[in-house]
Amino acid sequence: MAHHYLQQNQPSGVPPLELTGERTLPDVPEENYWFRRHLAVYEWIAGRCTGLRVADLACGEGYGSAVLARRATEVVGVDANPQAFEHARIRYSDPNLRFQRGLVEQFSERRDAIVFLQTIEHLENPQALLRRFAELAPVAYVSTPNRLTLAPPGAEKSDNPWHLREYTATEYRALLEPCFSRVEILGLFHARKLRVHELAIRFGWDRVHKALRLTKPFYERFTPAISASDFALRDDGDLVRALDFIAICHA
Repeated sequence: MAHHYLQQNQPSGVPPLELTGERTLPDVPEENYWFRRHLAVYEWIAGRCTGLRVADLACGEGYGSAVLARRATEVVGVDANPQAFEHARIRYSDPNLRFQRGLVEQFSERRDAIVFLQTIEHLENPQALLRRFAELAPVAYVSTPNRLTLAPPGAEKSDNPWHLREYTATEYRALLEPCFSRVEILGLFHARKLRVHELAIRFGWDRVHKALRLTKPFYERFTPAISASDFALRDDGDLVRALDFIAICHA
């Protein structure tokens, strides 16, 4: 039986969103790992956007646009989903932040930077949009999951029904480079307690917690405790092991 998760503890008047798998959400304890994994990247990009005019395309719930707005001069968050747009518009109301409902393919404002995270894998033919980014901004930050760590070994993609295509690092670079003058790709990796957990699994933790019937009580405490600092973004030449790829694309 499928679980239905709604955002918890929303401010008065803010309609909670349901977790569908299409986008990640804050305020859903069971989703905290994925939320923090995405938040870590938004926080890193925000540090590079001080004083800039930024577009956060396919912004979803809006939390990332709000993070960018802490450092940027102006942020517009764009999403086609009516529920996500309405939620974001009501919940995040910084004076330098606005939301716009629409298809990202129709966005036409020139910006200093474009942010497009964890969405390109949803598109059938993304290169026309990537070329558009190069026309609209001198730099675009574009992320996607690493198929090699998301999907089962040998599979063409994971079981996420919203993903049309998932990429290896080599495939991702081949997708991006024809559309930009220069592309850098960083990898997102587990750090701190998530790195310890990763090593524990390698040494048999999955068998131990199941045998001792600790699975539910352990993960009910561990998952909500994950923070953005339990992920690290780096260029260490070992993108095969990365969780996600974050491309810095120069027009």
